Amino acid sequence: MYGIVLNIHSWLRWVVIIAGLWTILRAWVPGPRPWTNTDDRSVRAFVIALDIQMLLGLLLYFVLSPFTRQAMADMGMAMKVPGLRFFAVEHTLGMVIAITLAHVGAARIRKAPLERRHRIAAIYFVLALLAILASIPWPGLAAGRPLFRL
Repeated sequence: MYGIVLNIHSWLRWVVIIAGLWTILRAWVPGPRPWTNTDDRSVRAFVIALDIQMLLGLLLYFVLSPFTRQAMADMGMAMKVPGLRFFAVEHTLGMVIAITLAHVGAARIRKAPLERRHRIAAIYFVLALLAILASIPWPGLAAGRPLFRL
């Protein structure tokens, strides 16, 4: 079960990144442009992809992952091991920040006047995507994982 959920979580990262880029590109179009249903769909796709990714991540974190189980058994030791610290603290914190930014951005967009929505989307979703990219276990890092799991 761990391997299946981990593979889905790994592949879904690309959906999240693509949805985030799509949303940012729609928000970053220069000049005045009306907020459209496609803009709403891009925001919704990004936030839903993030939410599904978070649910899978929580399942891995609290139930399935041997890494977090080991880290939770001795947090002091885990803080000294870069790979364990990354998944126990850094990855988790970065992703919580990203999800918070995305949800706050989506809520602010719904309440904002139409002419300000693109700017709000650009700010919040760029920050969310930066937090996501900084929190992914890229190959070459101490906790690095492959770009594509098979």
